[in-house]
Amino acid sequence: MITDFARTDRFGHTLRDLLRSLVYPGLDLHVRNRASLRRFWKTGARYVLDAGSGNGYFSGLAYSSGASVVAMNINALQIEKARGFLIGYKRADPSRLQFEHRSLYDLGTEQRFFDEIICFETLEHVKRDREVVAHFYRMLAPGGFLHLCCPNSQHPRHRREILDTEECGGHVRSGYTEDDYRDLLEPLGFKIDRLVGIGPPVVYWADAILRAVRNRFCDLAALPLLPLMLPAVWLARDNPRIPFSLYVRAVK
Repeated sequence: MITDFARTDRFGHTLRDLLRSLVYPGLDLHVRNRASLRRFWKTGARYVLDAGSGNGYFSGLAYSSGASVVAMNINALQIEKARGFLIGYKRADPSRLQFEHRSLYDLGTEQRFFDEIICFETLEHVKRDREVVAHFYRMLAPGGFLHLCCPNSQHPRHRREILDTEECGGHVRSGYTEDDYRDLLEPLGFKIDRLVGIGPPVVYWADAILRAVRNRFCDLAALPLLPLMLPAVWLARDNPRIPFSLYVRAVK
């Protein structure tokens, strides 16, 4: 009976992972839009830190491009799910894709050095962003790249957002502008060599429709709409007049 239960449980996990793989990384179109930024990453063997790894999507993309990746996340449940999906189900090599439950404020004790650091939609959740970015600079090998993507603080949605003053997981600031990035990065020694705006209106409105259905009903109710909305991501162009997010690549 125990064996039958274990088999049933394994089948249930496998079925969930199979269904998840069909919609991975999920229903957030902005996440899918950010995947286009991987063209600015290096490829091949290298050491990459994904700082604020979320569901592991960008960690997996870096791994697939040939990197050895350390994925850090303050959310233990997200770490567990990402590890189970990418290593347990997708069979990623655990020696090349490692998940760590850590706060970015703990990086002061980090002794490893990285060729690239990816930090997507994370820094706006951190009050002491300058401290974290200083850790990034120290941890990068000479010539290494920092890839930052954060909300554009000039976008109407971000401008009207209620901020999380207690740093409990929400946005502590509405985002960054190009000048904000320069003021943050250049005094530390970084040189910005790429600045790209992403998230045109077509992606914003398609995502807003999905989000409204999810909030009123559930994710399952929004799922049939996903194939209809994906062309908005596929056809998205960089540097719209008011980007939803701003990406910067900075070199040490």
